Amino acid sequence: MTELICIVCPKGCHLKVDEQNDYAVTGNGCKRGEAYGKKELTNPTRVVPSTVKIIGGAHRRLPVKTSEPIPKAMIFDAMKLLDTVTVNAPVKRGDVVYRNILETGIDFIATKDM
Repeated sequence: MTELICIVCPKGCHLKVDEQNDYAVTGNGCKRGEAYGKKELTNPTRVVPSTVKIIGGAHRRLPVKTSEPIPKAMIFDAMKLLDTVTVNAPVKRGDVVYRNILETGIDFIATKDM
């Protein structure tokens, strides 16, 4: 049995996930908590925020994030990719700055106009 705190909403339900019983979840206050508990143990994912170099911007770094959560096991490799990225201003929030991270179909997008 694994214990987790649900992060889907501010309530922070204390979940118990039984791996021996098809990942049955207890302690959740809603269906989203049940889905989170199962997913967290079977295929955890995260939205990854970071920055990339920008030329001609108001600052030297542009904030970016993944357009969708990526598998947790890929986070460090995805971050290494960002070391190779340099963009030129102007950039609009939502612009794709790196496409198809590690063949996932998920992009890094700008989170600020610059």
